[in-house]
Amino acid sequence: MSESFNKINRVYGTLELPGDKSISHRAIMFSSLAKGKSTIKNLSDGHDVYSTIRCFKSLGVETQGDEKSLYVNGMGLFGLNKPSSELNGENSGTTARLISGILAMQKFESIITGDKFLSKRPMKRIIAPLQKMGANIKYSKNMNLPLTFIPSDGLHSIQYELPEASAQVKSCILLAGLHLDDVTSIIEKEQSRDHTERMLNLNSKKTDIGIEIFSSKENYPEPAEYFVPSDLSTASFFIVLTLLTPNSELRIKNVSLNKTRTGVLNILKLMGASIEVENEFEAVHEPYGDVLVKSSKLKNVKIPTEIIPNIIDEISILSVAGLFAEGDFEIRNAKELRVKESDRINSLCYNYAQIGLNVEEYEDGFSLKGEIKNNYPFFESFNDHRIAMTFGILSSLLKDGGKVNNFTCVGISNPFFLKQLKTIAR
Repeated sequence: MSESFNKINRVYGTLELPGDKSISHRAIMFSSLAKGKSTIKNLSDGHDVYSTIRCFKSLGVETQGDEKSLYVNGMGLFGLNKPSSELNGENSGTTARLISGILAMQKFESIITGDKFLSKRPMKRIIAPLQKMGANIKYSKNMNLPLTFIPSDGLHSIQYELPEASAQVKSCILLAGLHLDDVTSIIEKEQSRDHTERMLNLNSKKTDIGIEIFSSKENYPEPAEYFVPSDLSTASFFIVLTLLTPNSELRIKNVSLNKTRTGVLNILKLMGASIEVENEFEAVHEPYGDVLVKSSKLKNVKIPTEIIPNIIDEISILSVAGLFAEGDFEIRNAKELRVKESDRINSLCYNYAQIGLNVEEYEDGFSLKGEIKNNYPFFESFNDHRIAMTFGILSSLLKDGGKVNNFTCVGISNPFFLKQLKTIAR
């Protein structure tokens, strides 16, 4: 089903967005592992997060409540139950990869699978380190889902250097390490999102080649009350819309300000964006505050390589800011975009070509040049929530608006995107 967008002439008001998706996944997992009752407030309402909840219910975890306050009765170390059927991560890569680190350490057999889109995404990146830890895993020739985890007597800790920055792979290994007496450590050359380390209060140290993070049974989760700040990745769509719409001002409340997530704000500020942070707080090691955004004249800048892991989910909407900014937009060293819900490099290039831009596609990125020529484009979402929202925002900036095909996929992370957009459109 396609969704039509009209040009928005002004953005004004206040938004209170649902909780951060990455933190929500982890809060559910840690609460499910802890022995006793935990409370999670302002949980993300994205479909991906409910995939995580359903998986842990299948493992015997009881929950009640809603996204405002979810109560989780955790099972404790090795307290999870053998599921009666396959666990289905549906479209959620975070669910599948993180829960694999837990399932690999259990004393029962289990299978994690996903929908047709998730089943195409690479799993070798978690299979390899888990096997180094002694995990017994059955998988297809292509090393995609489904994965079958068989109890193993040879489980042990490892020191593992990440081949490339990935918060999901890092978290998978750290979660596996929680079930072992000896210390497991991860070394990452470029820092990725650190929600797992923060929420579990894991020790870390700087080394000659990067950051080393440690986990063991001593770090096993305990019952807690979590407040999940609003999702900065979700907020970035409305931030860019506000910056590019004349005479606009928007306040987004209680947004995650984790330093491994605020790269998009830093890049936009370098481009000349008027963005201020107010009312800063911290809850369970996660900082948050209000973000105040005003219309701004932007200029493209060179995006540093080291910041790419921390803006990987925002590159799509950042490219819209770059499209309207002075100069040409280019992103490189972002090959990870090719293994998201879609091949985002190809998806972005395809859609930008629909409006007549000169698009150069590289193995690890793309560049945009030229002027918009198509006044009412029909964009493809490629069943990718961030691609859908990116071109929904772009359509709202075009003279005659535009359409986005299969827009309902935004429900993966933000099912109320359209309602939020109407709230601030003037």
